[in-house]
Amino acid sequence: MLKIAVLVSGGGTNLQAIIDAMENGTITNTEISVVISNNANAYALERAAKHGIEALCISPKQYENREHFNKDFLEKLNSYQVDLVVLAGFLVVLPEMMIKQYENRIINIHPSLIPSFCGKGFYGLKVHEEALRRGVKVTGATVHFVDAGTDTGPIILQKAVEVKQGDTPEVLQRRVMEEAEWKIMPEAINLIANGRISVTDGQVTIKD
Repeated sequence: MLKIAVLVSGGGTNLQAIIDAMENGTITNTEISVVISNNANAYALERAAKHGIEALCISPKQYENREHFNKDFLEKLNSYQVDLVVLAGFLVVLPEMMIKQYENRIINIHPSLIPSFCGKGFYGLKVHEEALRRGVKVTGATVHFVDAGTDTGPIILQKAVEVKQGDTPEVLQRRVMEEAEWKIMPEAINLIANGRISVTDGQVTIKD
Protein backbone atom coordinates (compact mmCIF):
# COMPACT_ATOMS: atom_id res chain seq x y z
CA MET A 1 0.00 0.00 0.00
CA LEU A 2 1.42 3.35 -1.08
CA LYS A 3 1.08 5.89 1.73
CA ILE A 4 0.91 9.45 0.45
CA ALA A 5 0.91 12.96 1.90
CA VAL A 6 -0.85 15.62 -0.17
CA LEU A 7 0.43 19.20 0.23
CA VAL A 8 -1.93 22.02 -0.75
CA SER A 9 -2.28 25.78 -0.36
CA GLY A 10 -5.77 26.53 -1.67
CA GLY A 11 -9.04 25.00 -2.76
CA GLY A 12 -7.71 21.50 -3.28
CA THR A 13 -9.32 20.61 -6.62
CA ASN A 14 -6.42 18.27 -7.43
CA LEU A 15 -6.77 16.73 -3.97
CA GLN A 16 -10.45 16.13 -4.75
CA ALA A 17 -9.51 14.52 -8.07
CA ILE A 18 -7.17 12.16 -6.18
CA ILE A 19 -9.83 11.30 -3.57
CA ASP A 20 -12.42 10.68 -6.31
CA ALA A 21 -10.00 8.49 -8.26
CA MET A 22 -9.29 6.42 -5.14
CA GLU A 23 -13.01 6.00 -4.51
CA ASN A 24 -13.82 4.97 -8.10
CA GLY A 25 -10.86 2.60 -8.41
CA THR A 26 -8.76 4.64 -10.89
CA ILE A 27 -6.10 4.77 -8.17
CA THR A 28 -5.48 1.44 -6.44
CA ASN A 29 -3.18 0.28 -3.65
CA THR A 30 -2.99 3.79 -2.16
CA GLU A 31 -4.04 5.62 0.99
CA ILE A 32 -3.76 9.30 1.92
CA SER A 33 -2.07 9.43 5.31
CA VAL A 34 -2.26 13.20 5.74
CA VAL A 35 -3.13 16.45 3.98
CA ILE A 36 -0.90 19.37 4.94
CA SER A 37 -1.50 23.02 4.10
CA ASN A 38 0.42 26.21 4.80
CA ASN A 39 -2.91 28.06 4.79
CA ALA A 40 -5.31 27.56 7.70
CA ASN A 41 -8.22 28.75 5.52
CA ALA A 42 -7.52 26.38 2.63
CA TYR A 43 -10.72 24.67 1.54
CA ALA A 44 -8.57 21.60 0.87
CA LEU A 45 -8.45 21.00 4.65
CA GLU A 46 -12.27 20.78 4.70
CA ARG A 47 -12.24 18.40 1.74
CA ALA A 48 -9.88 16.12 3.67
CA ALA A 49 -11.98 16.28 6.84
CA LYS A 50 -15.14 15.36 4.90
CA HIS A 51 -13.42 12.16 3.79
CA GLY A 52 -12.02 11.31 7.22
CA ILE A 53 -8.44 12.14 6.22
CA GLU A 54 -6.14 13.70 8.79
CA ALA A 55 -5.44 17.33 7.88
CA LEU A 56 -3.22 19.96 9.42
CA CYS A 57 -1.84 23.43 8.82
CA ILE A 58 1.84 24.26 9.21
CA SER A 59 2.53 27.82 8.12
CA PRO A 60 5.83 29.71 7.86
CA LYS A 61 3.91 32.62 9.47
CA GLN A 62 3.82 30.65 12.73
CA TYR A 63 7.63 30.67 12.94
CA GLU A 64 10.22 33.34 13.66
CA ASN A 65 12.31 32.19 10.70
CA ARG A 66 12.21 29.87 7.73
CA GLU A 67 14.83 27.53 9.21
CA HIS A 68 12.60 26.64 12.18
CA PHE A 69 9.62 26.18 9.88
CA ASN A 70 11.58 23.89 7.54
CA LYS A 71 12.80 21.75 10.44
CA ASP A 72 9.35 21.39 12.01
CA PHE A 73 7.67 20.82 8.66
CA LEU A 74 10.03 18.00 7.75
CA GLU A 75 9.75 16.40 11.21
CA LYS A 76 5.96 16.49 11.02
CA LEU A 77 5.95 15.05 7.50
CA ASN A 78 8.43 12.31 8.48
CA SER A 79 6.22 11.31 11.41
CA TYR A 80 3.64 9.96 8.93
CA GLN A 81 6.23 7.70 7.24
CA VAL A 82 4.78 8.26 3.78
CA ASP A 83 6.15 6.71 0.59
CA LEU A 84 5.21 9.60 -1.69
CA VAL A 85 4.66 13.35 -1.27
CA VAL A 86 2.16 14.88 -3.72
CA LEU A 87 2.29 18.62 -4.33
CA ALA A 88 -1.21 19.63 -5.42
CA GLY A 89 -0.98 23.40 -5.67
CA PHE A 90 1.48 23.90 -2.81
CA LEU A 91 2.97 27.41 -2.94
CA VAL A 92 5.78 27.00 -0.42
CA VAL A 93 9.36 26.42 -1.55
CA LEU A 94 10.41 23.02 -0.24
CA PRO A 95 13.54 22.90 1.94
CA GLU A 96 16.56 21.39 0.19
CA MET A 97 16.97 18.78 2.93
CA MET A 98 13.44 17.53 2.23
CA ILE A 99 14.08 17.25 -1.52
CA LYS A 100 17.25 15.24 -0.82
CA GLN A 101 15.57 12.96 1.70
CA TYR A 102 12.60 12.30 -0.60
CA GLU A 103 14.50 12.00 -3.87
CA ASN A 104 12.17 10.69 -6.60
CA ARG A 105 9.42 10.48 -3.97
CA ILE A 106 7.88 13.95 -4.45
CA ILE A 107 5.65 14.67 -7.43
CA ASN A 108 4.19 17.96 -8.61
CA ILE A 109 1.51 19.00 -11.08
CA HIS A 110 2.32 22.01 -13.27
CA PRO A 111 -0.31 23.63 -15.54
CA SER A 112 1.72 23.71 -18.77
CA LEU A 113 3.64 21.39 -21.06
CA ILE A 114 7.10 21.68 -19.48
CA PRO A 115 9.52 23.17 -20.57
CA SER A 116 7.03 25.85 -21.73
CA PHE A 117 5.79 28.41 -19.21
CA CYS A 118 7.53 26.97 -16.17
CA GLY A 119 10.21 27.87 -13.65
CA LYS A 120 10.43 30.74 -11.19
CA GLY A 121 7.34 32.95 -11.13
CA PHE A 122 5.19 30.63 -13.24
CA TYR A 123 2.32 29.37 -11.11
CA GLY A 124 -1.46 29.56 -11.04
CA LEU A 125 -3.12 31.99 -13.44
CA LYS A 126 0.24 33.50 -14.45
CA VAL A 127 1.00 30.37 -16.50
CA HIS A 128 -2.22 30.71 -18.48
CA GLU A 129 -1.88 34.48 -18.88
CA GLU A 130 1.52 33.97 -20.45
CA ALA A 131 0.33 31.12 -22.69
CA LEU A 132 -2.44 33.36 -24.05
CA ARG A 133 -0.11 36.34 -24.41
CA ARG A 134 2.28 34.18 -26.42
CA GLY A 135 -0.54 32.93 -28.62
CA VAL A 136 0.09 29.20 -28.28
CA LYS A 137 -2.51 26.88 -29.82
CA VAL A 138 -1.86 23.99 -27.42
CA THR A 139 -1.09 23.99 -23.72
CA GLY A 140 -1.63 21.30 -21.07
CA ALA A 141 -0.28 19.94 -17.81
CA THR A 142 2.75 17.99 -16.62
CA VAL A 143 3.31 15.67 -13.65
CA HIS A 144 6.97 15.48 -12.72
CA PHE A 145 9.25 14.43 -9.91
CA VAL A 146 10.61 17.32 -7.85
CA ASP A 147 14.32 18.06 -7.73
CA ALA A 148 16.33 21.06 -6.48
CA GLY A 149 15.35 23.19 -9.50
CA THR A 150 11.96 24.75 -10.26
CA ASP A 151 9.91 22.48 -12.55
CA THR A 152 13.11 20.74 -13.69
CA GLY A 153 12.64 17.20 -12.32
CA PRO A 154 12.03 14.07 -14.41
CA ILE A 155 8.72 14.20 -16.32
CA ILE A 156 6.25 11.39 -15.61
CA LEU A 157 3.17 12.29 -17.69
CA GLN A 158 1.95 15.14 -19.89
CA LYS A 159 -1.41 15.83 -21.49
CA ALA A 160 -2.15 18.43 -24.14
CA VAL A 161 -5.16 20.76 -24.08
CA GLU A 162 -6.40 22.93 -26.92
CA VAL A 163 -6.37 26.71 -26.52
CA LYS A 164 -9.61 28.14 -27.96
CA GLN A 165 -10.45 31.48 -29.52
CA GLY A 166 -11.66 33.91 -26.88
CA ASP A 167 -10.18 32.02 -23.91
CA THR A 168 -9.54 34.05 -20.79
CA PRO A 169 -6.85 32.91 -18.33
CA GLU A 170 -9.62 31.71 -15.98
CA VAL A 171 -11.44 29.72 -18.69
CA LEU A 172 -8.19 28.18 -19.91
CA GLN A 173 -7.13 27.33 -16.34
CA ARG A 174 -10.40 25.47 -15.79
CA ARG A 175 -10.10 23.52 -19.05
CA VAL A 176 -6.51 22.51 -18.26
CA MET A 177 -7.64 21.29 -14.83
CA GLU A 178 -10.61 19.31 -16.15
CA GLU A 179 -8.97 17.84 -19.26
CA ALA A 180 -5.42 17.33 -18.01
CA GLU A 181 -4.52 17.92 -14.35
CA TRP A 182 -7.36 15.91 -12.82
CA LYS A 183 -6.57 13.00 -15.11
CA ILE A 184 -2.76 12.74 -15.14
CA MET A 185 -2.17 13.36 -11.43
CA PRO A 186 -4.29 10.33 -10.38
CA GLU A 187 -2.79 8.30 -13.24
CA ALA A 188 0.76 9.09 -12.08
CA ILE A 189 -0.05 8.14 -8.48
CA ASN A 190 -1.57 4.86 -9.63
CA LEU A 191 1.51 4.04 -11.75
CA ILE A 192 3.80 4.69 -8.78
CA ALA A 193 1.55 2.75 -6.38
CA ASN A 194 1.70 -0.29 -8.63
CA GLY A 195 5.47 -0.23 -9.17
CA ARG A 196 5.32 0.83 -12.82
CA ILE A 197 7.61 3.86 -12.64
CA SER A 198 11.39 3.86 -12.55
CA VAL A 199 13.86 6.76 -12.88
CA THR A 200 17.29 6.34 -14.44
CA ASP A 201 19.64 9.24 -15.20
CA GLY A 202 16.80 11.74 -14.91
CA GLN A 203 14.51 9.86 -17.31
CA VAL A 204 11.25 8.17 -16.32
CA THR A 205 10.39 4.72 -17.69
CA ILE A 206 6.81 3.43 -17.46
CA LYS A 207 6.60 -0.35 -17.33
CA ASP A 208 3.70 -2.25 -18.90
